Amino acid sequence: MTITITPRVDADSGHGGIARGLFAALTGGRSGASVTRLDLRGDVAAVRAYDPSLSSGWQVLLTSTGMHAVWMYRLSHRLWIDGHRLAAQLVRAFSHTMTGVEIHPAATIGRRLIIDHGTGVVIGETAVIGDDVILHHQVTLGGRVNTPGKRHPTIGDRVYIGAGAMVLGNITVGDDSKIGAMALVLHDVPPRSVAIGSPAKVRPIR
Repeated sequence: MTITITPRVDADSGHGGIARGLFAALTGGRSGASVTRLDLRGDVAAVRAYDPSLSSGWQVLLTSTGMHAVWMYRLSHRLWIDGHRLAAQLVRAFSHTMTGVEIHPAATIGRRLIIDHGTGVVIGETAVIGDDVILHHQVTLGGRVNTPGKRHPTIGDRVYIGAGAMVLGNITVGDDSKIGAMALVLHDVPPRSVAIGSPAKVRPIR
């Protein structure tokens, strides 16, 4: 026998939109390259493997503001793609107030994003982030123009971005690359490369 669970919400209310978004975030899957399902177990395991200062899963769940920001993004993104734009922006604003992390609900983010320390991180509307990416505090994935269209970076899988780095414009950072702290990246970074300096100079990882 198959049991279907449907959340009881008012069809057109703001609270209903948030409830539907939360239910979808907990039970849904992917939308394009974005993960819209909360993978608490996978996220906690990734943070525990990365950060030796966290000695239990409960510490991650209760105290990791970077993870809290990612989870609230998942909710806001689900609301955004379901058409509840105001509710999505309200969740974004609350998340920013609570965590210091600013992620636009329309951004596209893959699995197991780790935001280490978190404060000051900004991820723009058309940014795309792959799986297993690590961002340190004060990282900006921003734009260089304010015209419609793709204007924020695309970050590949397993990319590491150091504290204070700015990656700006419709550029691509390839898989397995590293961006140094305080780097200013304005051009594409090939896979398995290191970008250091302001403006950044790129060299392959040997």
